[in-house]
Amino acid sequence: MSIKKALFGGGVETRATASYQGSIQDWLPVKNIIGGVVITKDNRFIKILEIVPVNIYLKSAEDRQAIVEAFAAYLKIAPDHMQFEARTLPADISRYVERMQEYAKNEDNAYCREMIQDNIQDIGMGVASNALQHRFFMVFQYESQMRASPNTVQGIIQRLNEEADTARRYLDLCELEVQEPRYADDFALELLYEIINKRTSQRVKLPEGVFDMTTAVHGVYEAQTQ
Repeated sequence: MSIKKALFGGGVETRATASYQGSIQDWLPVKNIIGGVVITKDNRFIKILEIVPVNIYLKSAEDRQAIVEAFAAYLKIAPDHMQFEARTLPADISRYVERMQEYAKNEDNAYCREMIQDNIQDIGMGVASNALQHRFFMVFQYESQMRASPNTVQGIIQRLNEEADTARRYLDLCELEVQEPRYADDFALELLYEIINKRTSQRVKLPEGVFDMTTAVHGVYEAQTQ
């Protein structure tokens, strides 16, 4: 099951928002994002963590065994309904090109500048057209046995983030790094945008501060997030 399918799937009742029939708000299964937790319209609370993988086959036999044992230990306490997802997309070379252009601008040697420009041109002509980027995610949702206290929106969000911290500790023993974005809500919003708009998101990036802008417009949970 993909992340997208998981979102289209109760739980705690949350405030409903008005939407026009046939509008994006009416179709979109996501009600809100708070504290890095995605809240769906059918009142499920979903946490998404991005994981930086490790090639276990480059490890020694002892290290591989330790990783397997640490992961097995985590599975014993992990949420019952948990998914590991991989996304494969064409590599985004825009940042690389921008960095190379900055190098060229600051390079004093004319021959070096020419080599950098040739490199940029090669990239633009499709040398990296077959390059792919892989992103890996762990997805789980709030379950009744997690017993959030208090049983409120904020209580459930806190409980899910505690589960995320537990996952980080165990996955660290597996030599897996769990990304900790500076702005968890922005991370979740951008990821959902890329999943739902797979092609458009490759051309049109969300502007910085977009989450704050949408919150200000719709006012969803504004009082609870202050």
